[in-house]
Amino acid sequence: MLPQCLKAACVGSCFLLLSNCSLKNTHSSGWQDIFDGQTLTGWTPKISGEALGRDERKTFQAQDGILSVNYDQYAAFDNKFGHLFFEHELSSYQLKLDYRFIGEQASGGPGWAHLNSGLMIHTQSPSSMGVMQPFPVSVEAQFLAAFDDVPDRTTANVCTPGTHVVIDGALVKDHCINSKVVAPKAGEWVRFMADVQGNGVVKLYINDELAFELSELQLDSEDKDARALAREKPMLSSGYIALQAESHPIEFRNIKLLDRSQSQRSQKGGD
Repeated sequence: MLPQCLKAACVGSCFLLLSNCSLKNTHSSGWQDIFDGQTLTGWTPKISGEALGRDERKTFQAQDGILSVNYDQYAAFDNKFGHLFFEHELSSYQLKLDYRFIGEQASGGPGWAHLNSGLMIHTQSPSSMGVMQPFPVSVEAQFLAAFDDVPDRTTANVCTPGTHVVIDGALVKDHCINSKVVAPKAGEWVRFMADVQGNGVVKLYINDELAFELSELQLDSEDKDARALAREKPMLSSGYIALQAESHPIEFRNIKLLDRSQSQRSQKGGD
């Protein structure tokens, strides 16, 4: 049986449909699978020190429904901070995924990056990043796992490379702000969701528990990477999303997007 997207297209040109019909499945609820489970189609790596699209050591891999961050081909981490960017700029949306930390940290990885990764929200475009730039200007939903030395770690923290946020009505300029949700141990699958409303409220959830609510995402005009961007548009109402590679192996699955902006555009087009 043809997928639903193929049925619609075969009324016209099946060739065009096969060319344009995405591997991403659209559910009746509006949720889209933005990771096909077997390839990195629709995603672009940016590794510090490498050109956009290059990932010489295959940091990011896809197989059997898992998108993984691997360091099997690294002799040492060597500050090769990496990010995997989804292809479309987003504004108002919900994104959900599962993550779990596995294995051992890459040799030479910084101590603070042990069992540490994240999802970058409203990031600058990957093409605007410098070759050596370690982190995109963005707001990070930071993922951590607890371990014996630090059993009370929290997860879905907020970090702000080149940005500031408002929490409880106050502008916060701290680089990282901890949530109150205790981080599960490594090896456990954790369910995460981000509800992003443009420049309005952003909510982060862990296993359906609200971890953070923030708003008025904005660029830090004093940050060297954000300065030029802030001159053009100081407030962040849209941007890209990116999965992080900070030296500890991590796996992601069930990466799904509900793009409210797309739905709004479609409704306007039909009026």
